[in-house]
Amino acid sequence: MNKPTNRRVFMMQTLSVAGVAALATTAAQAQAMVAETDPQASGLGYKADATKVDKTKQPKYAAGQICGNCALFQGKADAAAGGCPLFAGKQVAGKGWCSAYAKKA
Repeated sequence: MNKPTNRRVFMMQTLSVAGVAALATTAAQAQAMVAETDPQASGLGYKADATKVDKTKQPKYAAGQICGNCALFQGKADAAAGGCPLFAGKQVAGKGWCSAYAKKA
């Protein structure tokens, strides 16, 4: 039986560590929360807390509308945060709101 050479072991370990680092980076990016000051969020009137929506600036808002019960929300309805296709790679607050709200069927 041939013993693996040091170079082969080194390459396998390097690739393994690189793969883990890539996964960790992806997970960290997936968990980033969208900021209300983000240009996309600001343009959509996003608020992390729907109770703080200015109803004079956002007449479409109605009490009870939150990201957690929006058709675009990609998390569980009661999740603290989840993905939204409008904010690729970032999460929105489950209790947040934006003008793209569409009631989940």
